[in-house]
Amino acid sequence: MDIKLLGLSLLELSYIVASVTFILGLKMLSSPDKARKGNLIAGYGMGLAIAATILFKEEFSPDKWLNYSLILAGLIIGTVIGVRMALKVKMTAMPQMVSFFNGMGGACAGVISLVEFDHLRHGGEVSTGMLIVILLGLIIGSVSFSGSMIAYGKLEGKIADKALPAGQIINILLLIAIFGLAGFLAISGNLSMPMLYGLLTLSLLYGVLFVMPIGGADMPVVISLLNSFTGMAAAFGGFLYGNQAMLTGGILVGSAGTILTVLMCTAMNRSLTNVIIGSFGGGNAASAKSGEQGTIKEISVTDAAILLAYANKVSVVPGYGLAVAQAQHTVHNLEKLLEDKGVELTYAIHPVAGRMPGHMNVLLAEADVPYPKLLEMEDANEGMASTDVVLVIGANDVVNPAAENDPSSPIYGMPVVKVWNAKNIIVLKRSMGKGYAGIENELFFHPKNRMLFGDAKDSLEKLIAELKNL
Repeated sequence: MDIKLLGLSLLELSYIVASVTFILGLKMLSSPDKARKGNLIAGYGMGLAIAATILFKEEFSPDKWLNYSLILAGLIIGTVIGVRMALKVKMTAMPQMVSFFNGMGGACAGVISLVEFDHLRHGGEVSTGMLIVILLGLIIGSVSFSGSMIAYGKLEGKIADKALPAGQIINILLLIAIFGLAGFLAISGNLSMPMLYGLLTLSLLYGVLFVMPIGGADMPVVISLLNSFTGMAAAFGGFLYGNQAMLTGGILVGSAGTILTVLMCTAMNRSLTNVIIGSFGGGNAASAKSGEQGTIKEISVTDAAILLAYANKVSVVPGYGLAVAQAQHTVHNLEKLLEDKGVELTYAIHPVAGRMPGHMNVLLAEADVPYPKLLEMEDANEGMASTDVVLVIGANDVVNPAAENDPSSPIYGMPVVKVWNAKNIIVLKRSMGKGYAGIENELFFHPKNRMLFGDAKDSLEKLIAELKNL
């Protein structure tokens, strides 16, 4: 269409508006009370970009009815599947869904590169720059897809952590082969489809081998890193098609994912290289001390309720176990009950608690917990000495003292919530099982700690019942 406004076509204006909504949406996602609205705004912007591309990209031609039918069918099928998955997913499975959707984004970027490479073979204008963009989109999109699918399987508990002998060397050799082949294709201008499929295969294989040995507490970092990969691959697609909205969206996702990955690594005192090439699990040195810790002290529901009722300040440290028990609403009810008794209650949020970045924030926001009550780890640690009772619900590795006092531990040096500085600690846990990092938690044997065994939700409901009688 030739309609213009301010010298810009309707397509260009639509892309500009969509890009603005992406930026506004991302900005609003930084605040839990505005995150829902920001997500909707960015979603509307994406819808506008899709509609504008279909309507304004080129003149409607009746002989292309099949193309339009396929596009419409894809939109309908994708919308139905996406809505059903979003409505049915449990909060405990949110990390898996994020990995799955992220993988689909990487797959789309890879398919775009395959299609555009084929177009070049059939008369398209070949340039080194265009080939580089296509090949990078294929490599990064394929790695993101296969890596995200492995991450999904591991989070779902269907795939175990497995490291090949000399796995690091194999990965390095794969990377050399991938970029060597891509460099040859780009420099020589060779448009061989068998070579391209070889590059695709190597990239998919690297994605699998890259994620397979990574386990435990490194998984949130991997999800964030793969998310940044998908963003970069989408940006390459936007560059290929001259689609400013796709380019902007990809850049935003890629840059935000990269920044988040760096922040996650900092929070765990880990280098990104260490995450990519290393496995994170309990070693013999860490587990060997399990029998030397001391004795476990239990506490009854009644005694725990009395301790909470007569406290002035209580801190709750949530973890993945809270999500598993679906106890976020119950802990919010406990919070309101204690506040009615004059007790100050806050939540200490570790940046990598759960199975994905921000997992605990999302979980508690769902229960309408006021955002000001969610304290970042550093702020929570500052006030821990004046805290009367710390209630650890489903958290394990992020409250392990071994991170500070056991150089042989795999998590040594990782910043943790220093709950042992509080006056009393109550850990709600089903059993003495190890956390996702696969190591013993020294906190369970700490003199200040008492264990309240059982399902987190059931234990919290019993605490609430006891508190009402006090």
